[in-house]
Amino acid sequence: MSVADLPKVELHLHHEGAAPPAFVRQLAFEKKMDISKVFNAEGGYAFQDFVHFLSVYEAATSVLKTPEDYARLTRAVLEESAENGVVYTESFISPDFCGGGDVAAWKDYLAAIKEAADQAETDFGIILRGVVTCVRHFGPEKAKASALCAAETAGDWVVGFGMGGDEGQGHQGDFAYAFDMAREAKLQLTTHAGEFGGPSSVREAIDDLNVSRIGHGVRAIEDRALIEEIVARQITLEVCPGSNVVLGLYPNFESHPIKRLRDVGVKVTVSTDDPPFFATTMRREYEMLHQAFGWDADDFAELNTTAAHAAFCDDETRQRVLKKLERT
Repeated sequence: MSVADLPKVELHLHHEGAAPPAFVRQLAFEKKMDISKVFNAEGGYAFQDFVHFLSVYEAATSVLKTPEDYARLTRAVLEESAENGVVYTESFISPDFCGGGDVAAWKDYLAAIKEAADQAETDFGIILRGVVTCVRHFGPEKAKASALCAAETAGDWVVGFGMGGDEGQGHQGDFAYAFDMAREAKLQLTTHAGEFGGPSSVREAIDDLNVSRIGHGVRAIEDRALIEEIVARQITLEVCPGSNVVLGLYPNFESHPIKRLRDVGVKVTVSTDDPPFFATTMRREYEMLHQAFGWDADDFAELNTTAAHAAFCDDETRQRVLKKLERT
């Protein structure tokens, strides 16, 4: 079995960002919407840099208007993930896109997503759990509405709360109220940091939001004391190497710090972030890491076990995931 064929756990996947371009084009056609500018000549998503990526992401997301649209999206995303060997995934889902932050509307969207996820588990064997996210560049007040949606639906399926968006807008601490609401609802916490925000944003995430996982977090490698604290606190990084390379943080996989982070004891995991935007899959991430660092099946098994233990799901689900990771 090649490393690309191994069963995989993915912890950092944006629900809309995983939408296949053909799926988005089909929805736009059905709704008579012209979003041709979000695609390149080859039919993929087109963007120049991170800020432009965010605007293209939101333009593509604009075709998703109903709970049924999200049900169809969920099935398309999970079928693609399962084809890449993913047995468990946590997807970032934002009430801002699913009902505009209204709790009643959010519940309708969530019910449709969960029904599709349950059917996909039956059909493809993949388990999905939801991490509700606020969007940083939408501001702290909208984050509170997202946190309320998360708190009202917290349980065995909605298992976490986090934040994505433009790291250049405000500070992590500006969103402490929303994160406190989620924490009181017994949701586990993650936030994007240490991507474009640098190591200081990771420090803010730890000090001001007290998260147990950090999305990306790779810029922490630039601060030795911060690395020591991450190791001591056993904080897990949701690392997305292909995304980091495409967006220009690092020129190639060989220069990516995931190996250095792992070598000094940081708990790292591997994810795709927004796979069709970055022309990647979980299979490709594994193949590229194998080529760059010589990681073998045992290395990836350890990474996946780390991810399973860092997952926000309940223990019964975790045991099912660990069972799926066993190699025969």
